[in-house]
Parts: sequence; C-alpha cells; structure tokens
Amino acid sequence: MSDRTVRNGIKELEARTPLTANRQRNLGGGRKSREEEQPTLVAQLESLIEPTTRGDPQSPLKWTCKSLPNLADELQKRGFQVSHTKVGRLLKQAGYSLQANRKTREGIDHPDRNA
Repeated sequence: MSDRTVRNGIKELEARTPLTANRQRNLGGGRKSREEEQPTLVAQLESLIEPTTRGDPQSPLKWTCKSLPNLADELQKRGFQVSHTKVGRLLKQAGYSLQANRKTREGIDHPDRNA
C-alpha cells in the first residue's frame, strides 16, 4: 500500500468530519468511469451494435449478435481502453439483454434440438 494512501487515511481520521450516510470515504475519490474518460465510447459502441441489433421494435428487450469480447476488441482497435465486462455493463444500461438462445449453447448433439 502506498504511504500516501496511509497518510491521507490518517488525515481523514484526525479531521473527524462526519461522512454522509453509508460512506466510508469522502466523495470524489477513485478512478473516473470509462464513459467520463472517453466521452465518445458509448456512441462508438452503439454504432458497432446498430447493424446487428435484434428484437421487436415495440418491445423494450433488445439484443445483439456480436459477442462482448468481439465488441471490446473492435473498440480497442478504435483506440478505446475498455474490457468485455465493461461492454456488457454498457449494453445492459442501454437496455440490451445479455442472454443467448438456449439451443445455440446446447450444441448440435442435444436430443431435443429439433423439437
């Protein structure tokens, strides 16, 4: 652990300033979100998934045929720093379902495949 982190923690304890409810540290610490660091990230992700978006236009449920690692790789090629887990969170926030069709995951040899 960094000595600066320890010093800052000691200062916070000595200051005895009350924190807001359910907080252990003051607001403002930590890393900024990828969306704040890279403002065009969400727009680029939407441009990648737009051609492959599936679902009923009247229904709020949407999904895409591209996998999370493939989307993350494409965004990284465009210069963004993003992981497949972050892409999944962004898609979920945009209303996309991250579920796959059961029969595609079971494979060809499943006895109920053609049922």
